[in-house]
Amino acid sequence: MIILAVNLVVLLTLGMPNAAAEPVGADFLRANAGMIAPTTLITGAIIGLASLYRSLQLRSGGGEVARSLGGTPVDPATTDPLRRRLYNVVEEMAIAAGVPVPEVFVLEHEQGINAFAAGYSPADAAVAVTRGTLEHLNRDELQGVIAHEFSHIFNGDMRLNIRLVGFLFGILVIAVIGRRLLFTARYARDSRNAAPAVMMGLVVVLIGYAGLFFARWIKAAVSRQREFLADASAVQFTRNPDGVAGALKKIGALYASSFMTSDAEEIGHMLFARGMGRQLFATHPPLDERIQAIDPGYEPSQLKEVAERLSRHSQARQAAQEQSAEPSTGGPGGLALDPDQLAERIGQPGLNQVFLAAALTAAMPQPLERAAHSDEWAPELVCFLLLSGDPEVREEQLLLVTRAMGSESERQVAVLWREGQQLTRRQRLPLLEMAFPALRRRPEKDLIDLLRLIEQLVACEGRIDVFEYSLARLTARQIKDALQPGRVRPGGSKTLSQRQDEVITVFGILAWHGHRDEPALALAAFQAGLEGLISPAPGALPSTEGWPEKLDRALARLDDLSPKAKQTLVAGLARCAMHDDHLADQEMELLRVICGLIHVPLPLLDAAPESSPAS
Repeated sequence: MIILAVNLVVLLTLGMPNAAAEPVGADFLRANAGMIAPTTLITGAIIGLASLYRSLQLRSGGGEVARSLGGTPVDPATTDPLRRRLYNVVEEMAIAAGVPVPEVFVLEHEQGINAFAAGYSPADAAVAVTRGTLEHLNRDELQGVIAHEFSHIFNGDMRLNIRLVGFLFGILVIAVIGRRLLFTARYARDSRNAAPAVMMGLVVVLIGYAGLFFARWIKAAVSRQREFLADASAVQFTRNPDGVAGALKKIGALYASSFMTSDAEEIGHMLFARGMGRQLFATHPPLDERIQAIDPGYEPSQLKEVAERLSRHSQARQAAQEQSAEPSTGGPGGLALDPDQLAERIGQPGLNQVFLAAALTAAMPQPLERAAHSDEWAPELVCFLLLSGDPEVREEQLLLVTRAMGSESERQVAVLWREGQQLTRRQRLPLLEMAFPALRRRPEKDLIDLLRLIEQLVACEGRIDVFEYSLARLTARQIKDALQPGRVRPGGSKTLSQRQDEVITVFGILAWHGHRDEPALALAAFQAGLEGLISPAPGALPSTEGWPEKLDRALARLDDLSPKAKQTLVAGLARCAMHDDHLADQEMELLRVICGLIHVPLPLLDAAPESSPAS
């Protein structure tokens, strides 16, 4: 559709100046054959260069989109109840879904209810909400809106949307040039000099607005059906249809609706609801249709009651109610040990995972939580997570920290070690995910140096265990994706049969770690996992000597599997790990790192008895 739109704009560029004289047809094209090539090249170059320029502007990820609209980052340590609630909801959902916690922004000057998620991948994602969203929605409704945005992250919509911004800017830039010509014509010395410029400006503006027509058509075609799917996914995530439906009803009832005061033309297709008033080819389905799809009993007359309720509640009372509505630390556990359910839940975690994430974050020791949310101390937190229980090895690791980051950082790592003795092994990777927004804000050089230091810390013991491998590889993957978001590919087109050797390697390593002292059980788990994937399954486990390097090579090639093949692969891995109806910490960590390195968000699991504090 984008190529068609560009071609039509080029055709209009050829035909508009002569449209009054003769229609564009075969005779016209023959008569102007000499103009076709240069006009096409010039118009195509303008569109292409403008698209490239805008795409390069957005290469730093979703945060750039939020900042361009005046978004203010939310401090993870904020004491403001509305922003604290927002950050809690985003953090809980990210941990529940097994993705890095995205950056969080508030559009302070927007009174309507709206939100968006932007970025190329979960590693560079940003979630932004308007001030009206904070002030008018209760916790359930806010959770529904954020779940809707997380659905766009999981389903690849976010990556498509930010690419559309770059592509469509090239089409829209023709109108910008036309407006500039008209503006310049105002300062001509006499009307005789101004007339050609005005005429040229009008022609270019008309061509530009034809481009705007096509751009809106493209955005509407891409966006409308995806909004219904995101609404349905949000309901499935939260198990609470009143959350999303309640937010949509308040949009219908609120005087400010969902409309933006800043120019929402460029990002209209990314928003939770329409960002502009009446327009041809609206980017979102009608509000009533979205509400009725969630709440079949909805009647438009209900909006009057919602509007009255909104007018009765002041912002102060709303804030007080929401502050007291924070979730308890209890709640259901994580995802059930059902391999097929696990595969189906990829990108669609449920309310159980949200409860578990809330419990995990609430149980974090406060010094560690503060460090995870601190721009200054997040790298030291990562180093703390890798400290050995052996005093001699730990001293060597602290010396490495001193050489790489300085004595102050070494002291902070030592303090975190003393404060973190009660941290369980199962809390460690979620703590890393909590720290990622702060890590991402560090300079690129600091991040590259941190990756080098992580490798040195891991090498101190002369061997690498599963947790060290998981932390090092997940951190490296997330940092590299954040530094080069435009190169992240959520999937390729390869099938499992085309990657058979790599599949066997990964399953063999997972089965061996689950049953290192029981070869018969390891082989049984290995073959159970491969059932339906590879036939016949090998009769023996592959060699696991040098497993970290083998796993690195295998996962690098499995990353280009198709999304459907990745889902099938994860279901098989779950069968392998859960063959004995028990998921140990090592198996859980391997599942998480395997999924992370092939860009599959693994929902939070709670499948084994709580382990003792990690040493």
